[in-house]
Parts: sequence; C-alpha cells; structure tokens
Amino acid sequence: MVDLSQFRFSHPIEVRYADIDVLQHVNNATYFTYMETARIQYFAEVLGWKGHWAELGVIIARADCEYKQPLVFGDTVKAYMRTSRLGAKSFDFAYVLVREEDGAIAASGSSVQVAYDYDQGGSIAIPEAWRDAMTTYEPGLKGEART
Repeated sequence: MVDLSQFRFSHPIEVRYADIDVLQHVNNATYFTYMETARIQYFAEVLGWKGHWAELGVIIARADCEYKQPLVFGDTVKAYMRTSRLGAKSFDFAYVLVREEDGAIAASGSSVQVAYDYDQGGSIAIPEAWRDAMTTYEPGLKGEART
C-alpha cells in the first residue's frame, strides 16, 4: 500500500479525449505524460523554475510505470510526486497517479533525472539551489548524501 502522506506535492490532471485509445481508456504512454506534467509543475513550484528552458538543465535517464487501474475520459487524476533520492549528479522522483472519484491508484512510477549542461554536453553536479529547495521541501531528504 502506498503511503500518500509521504507525498507533499500533487497536481490535478483532467483526462482529455485525446488521451484515450481505441480500447476507450487512457493510452499507456499517456501515463508518462501525466508524470511529466507533474514534474514540470514541481520544477516550477518547488525549485522555482520560471519557464526558461535554458535554465532547466535536466535530462531523463530512466522512467518506469506500473499500471494498476484504467483511466477513462472524464476522470480527474491527482498526480502525486516527491523527490525520493538525491545523488551528486542525479536525483529520483516517485509518482502515484490517483483517480480522484474513488481514490483508486491508477499507476505508480519513478524517474531518474540527471543535472545536465547542454552547452558542454555533459552531466553536472545538482545545483545547490535545487538541492536546498528539495531538502527543504522533502523532509525525508534531510542529510541526504551527495554520492
């Protein structure tokens, strides 16, 4: 069972008609889009990102999703997420997609982000401002190692 009390951040998402596949439920790839939508909001609200793409400096190294319940047109989803690990150059996010109408967990997933310098074409240390913002916002990260 997922403990949603560990997730301070959430973002509502309306299932759109365009999200539906021929089987009349949300297409599997769209769940990743829902996680991405939450991730971008987290960058804005928690890390203070102002929408300038050159300042984001992050790439996705890995993403996974475990599907649990179908979503259909008209559902409202609450996308919960949190930073679950901080390393020296990478950090992990955990996601839980909950159907608001009945509280059913539709999916859970994770992603690994790497701090990246696009001009130099390589990974960099997680910016201190991001590290400070995540450890302040996420109580479970206090004293997280920089490995």
